[in-house]
Amino acid sequence: MKIRRFRPDSALIALGLGLAAPAVAQDDVAARIQAVEGAHVPVTGDAKGGPPETLVQAMRRLHVPGMSIAVIRGFRVDWVKGYGVADTASGTAVDADTRFQAASISKPVTAMAAARLAQEKRIDLDQDVNSLLRGWKLARPAGQGWPPVTSRSLFSHTSGAADGFGFPGYAPGTPLPTFAEEIEGRAPSPLGAVRFDQPPYRSSRYSGGGLLIMQQALSDVTGEPFERLMQRLVLRPLGMAHSSFEPPTGAAPGYARAHDESGKRMDAPWHIYPEKAAAGLWTTAGDLARFVIELARGGAGEEGTVLHPDFARQMLAPVGVGEFAVGPRIVRKGDEWYFYHGGSNWGFEARIIGHLRKGYGLVIMTNAQGSGAALIEEMQARIFEAYHWGGG
Repeated sequence: MKIRRFRPDSALIALGLGLAAPAVAQDDVAARIQAVEGAHVPVTGDAKGGPPETLVQAMRRLHVPGMSIAVIRGFRVDWVKGYGVADTASGTAVDADTRFQAASISKPVTAMAAARLAQEKRIDLDQDVNSLLRGWKLARPAGQGWPPVTSRSLFSHTSGAADGFGFPGYAPGTPLPTFAEEIEGRAPSPLGAVRFDQPPYRSSRYSGGGLLIMQQALSDVTGEPFERLMQRLVLRPLGMAHSSFEPPTGAAPGYARAHDESGKRMDAPWHIYPEKAAAGLWTTAGDLARFVIELARGGAGEEGTVLHPDFARQMLAPVGVGEFAVGPRIVRKGDEWYFYHGGSNWGFEARIIGHLRKGYGLVIMTNAQGSGAALIEEMQARIFEAYHWGGG
């Protein structure tokens, strides 16, 4: 197992921007890891409230082959560690560099690219998205007089889109639909068309189709393929060296494989998502932690690598309808406020959480569909408990 250790920034902690002190010494990373891995009372399923179990026992009970965790403390990565196996067929161990599918966490990462383009004055998050699109245009019902659909409304799932997607993905080697085929609901896409049946900001309705539109819009504005613009605007500047919106090819060592809720390897190594902005990011827990830290610094008024605080705060500001801001959800746990996003793809589950002000959070990635989500709940509870975080 490979463990990465990072020292917290003592200056930020001295300014009161760090988290509440855990029960162990400030510098004792090993003790904090042990507190997370040790025996905790289960919080999910039939075992809820039962005898304490270790992290490894929780993975076995829930049939999750592999998991990677990154914990953030004081605006720094405290530690990253892999558990279990990336592939039950080969027995390859998960380590800190194992890549998992981030699934819908791709959405807030994409939103950061849009926020950076807004910062560079190349777009405005509140301009009509049709002014960004060069070919296909979003049609509106004639005579409605509705306000325009914007990047802000699309990223916050308040655009009026009625699709509710959820993308199933495609096995490697399967013909992939084009943007036009997906947006219009034509084969080989198995989904219906993306339709807008109410004005923006009337209600919050989750829309993968909205992110498909933003994927095309960002490419049209920059003149770059989506995966390339994401590397340039977000992934490379943040040092996310093990991250890509391109699917793996060939044997792909270092990539986790998809497993079902019983821990059995699925009939393809993974699915491919042409809906890259919505579901296509491959990354590590440590890389995603860099993204969480960038937003957390902005929320606390600190200058980021990609975003100035004003634009990070735009990503963290709810639009007034529903829980979503420009990318992440904004949720309350007790008296504490967090930004959050989950991800669920075929064979993978993941989650990110960051405190809006205090510089702490976590990333958890698993390679098991369904049961991986239950394990994430267990790990989140024990991390909050071990670190004495508010609202756990």
